[in-house]
Amino acid sequence: MATATSTQIRWNNSGDFIPLTIAQAQAACGTTSKPSKMPGTSTSTPAENCITGSKLRDVKGSVCENCYAMKGMYQMGNVKPALENRFNLVMESRDNPEPWIAGMVKLIWNQEYFRWHDSGDLQGAWHFANIVEVARRTPHVKHWIPTREYRMLSDWTMDDIPENLCPRASAHMVDGAPPTNLGFPTSTVVTDGTHDCPANVQWIESTNKKTPETMRFGKLGRWTRGNCSGMNDNTGQWEDCRKCWDRGNANTAYPQH
Repeated sequence: MATATSTQIRWNNSGDFIPLTIAQAQAACGTTSKPSKMPGTSTSTPAENCITGSKLRDVKGSVCENCYAMKGMYQMGNVKPALENRFNLVMESRDNPEPWIAGMVKLIWNQEYFRWHDSGDLQGAWHFANIVEVARRTPHVKHWIPTREYRMLSDWTMDDIPENLCPRASAHMVDGAPPTNLGFPTSTVVTDGTHDCPANVQWIESTNKKTPETMRFGKLGRWTRGNCSGMNDNTGQWEDCRKCWDRGNANTAYPQH
């Protein structure tokens, strides 16, 4: 059987590979997004279509009560149609998964890290199965998928999932305990300063005027947000963080934002 390259992606189940263009891939699964905090690209769907998240938005103290994807850039007129298009294509893939799978493989082939759903969540066990297949076909890409749809993972164990894919079961409540007895890595949101995600405060080199603050790291720069690297508030150390993609990291704790 042939081996896929960056320009030849399996389109059907015959075992053959055919050329697939970027335009064809985007027609099958939509465009990818580039969240400012991420080291790579992502894919997103409307937060309004989150199954569990839509219920949690009405729950006081839940992580979804003040969902970041229900405001800001995600609600802009040029962003919402792309979100809705991706969602529609995901739903079409339930009965005909291969075009969507092949399209995603094509679009993320040159990525080192990929995040699933900076907005949105799984729509069914079939959706997760499609993502698992994308990960299998891109073994050189690290995948991370946070989800509140625990039941959609119930047919899987970590041994069944490719080693380059890290699903994280996200806690529903701010300062709540991580989900237990699922057999998957987890994530939580905390307000007590015990978070281990450094991405909330980050540093970008620049040519700003030299001051004690801009020279904090011995180089000109400014505080900013982005690229999953930053000052760990607990250790005081600068980190190029990839905890979310690390299957060996049992829980990632984020600061509330």
